[in-house]
Amino acid sequence: MITVLVRVTHGPEALAATLSALVPAVAAGLIGDAVILTGKQDDELVQVADAAGASLVEGKAWADGVKAARREWLLCLDDGDIPQEGWVRVLDRFVGLAKPEQGLARMRRQRAGLMSMIASLLAGSSIRAGDLVHRRVLMNEVKARMPVRLSATVERDPVFG
Repeated sequence: MITVLVRVTHGPEALAATLSALVPAVAAGLIGDAVILTGKQDDELVQVADAAGASLVEGKAWADGVKAARREWLLCLDDGDIPQEGWVRVLDRFVGLAKPEQGLARMRRQRAGLMSMIASLLAGSSIRAGDLVHRRVLMNEVKARMPVRLSATVERDPVFG
């Protein structure tokens, strides 16, 4: 099982879209819990987190959610991210076979343009939305290797850019 960290920047509607896309993974037993990261708490975010059974943590950095996470592997997403068909099987297989020392796997993301491709290559092992990361990496106990490229894809809901 994994924990999902969802960073909120677009509000409760984008958060709800991402959380609803995760339901099949909860039903399949892949996702055990969720942590919502927000710069400031408001009543709507509290209600969405409560309805989803998620923890709400103040902070924008992925590392802010590690203490509230209950699992070793953490899927980092931004609100409005929607994992695409087949992602549950791909992440389940990776988590079942990967050693913690690997530390980092990256879902594919649809991007347009040459600059976007160059930025993706230069990002290296820095953690970003769409990454599956071992908690020891986020706690700076081990350095992340170059990410394993997963065949799973995550896209942005077009409403939230």
